[in-house]
Amino acid sequence: MRYFMKLAYNGSAFCGWQVQPGEPTVQAVLEHALTLLLREEVAVTGCGRTDTGVHASQFFAHFDVEQPVDCERLTNKLNSFLPKEIVIYRTFPVAPDLHARFSATARTYKYYVAIDKDCFRYPYSYRMFKKLDVEQMNAAAALLLEVDDFTSFSKLHTQTRTNRCRVSAAAWRMEDGLLVFTITADRFLRNMVRAIVGTLLQVGKGQLSLEEFQSVVERHDRCAAGDSVPAHALFLTRVEYPCGC
Repeated sequence: MRYFMKLAYNGSAFCGWQVQPGEPTVQAVLEHALTLLLREEVAVTGCGRTDTGVHASQFFAHFDVEQPVDCERLTNKLNSFLPKEIVIYRTFPVAPDLHARFSATARTYKYYVAIDKDCFRYPYSYRMFKKLDVEQMNAAAALLLEVDDFTSFSKLHTQTRTNRCRVSAAAWRMEDGLLVFTITADRFLRNMVRAIVGTLLQVGKGQLSLEEFQSVVERHDRCAAGDSVPAHALFLTRVEYPCGC
């Protein structure tokens, strides 16, 4: 039987989602917990692969087991067993062909930029000291909806078959005193959001014109884009499925 878990995690303590030998990862912690609690070897598949230090306020994962489980009881046990950085909101049965990663139709990330000093928000926002031209940044972000090859914003030497993605929304807005970049796409490449944000901030600081930003996109060259911004201010905030999970 296949079960989905709706969860969230603070990525500060982990080297990303995916299992890595000798490194603490969210996937490894979940698999260890489920294997102990269900008393059978359990493999967990996530809806994506967040990088080291990246957070998820909404994340889905699935696992398969031979025998049916009491979902509410398992959720409670997991929350007692797991470290404080991970919370399970819900565990529920799904059709055997529903896949946490490949069935997802869209994902949304948010990147938080602090334009004023705040002693409480600094662990989860990126402080900018220079005034930004948000209108120009939004004009550049809108160009992302017109392209499908994001090689310029992809980490080099990955095992991804294609760098094609479909971005359906990308914009900067003020939210509760923070400047927030929200981007939705059918899929994301490794380091893609952080590289896009870093390049858009160059536009906002007047270091890159709209024409130059478009040229960066069209060159399909990671070296042409800006530096990646730090991971601690990036959150995966929404994952969408046809079933409305």
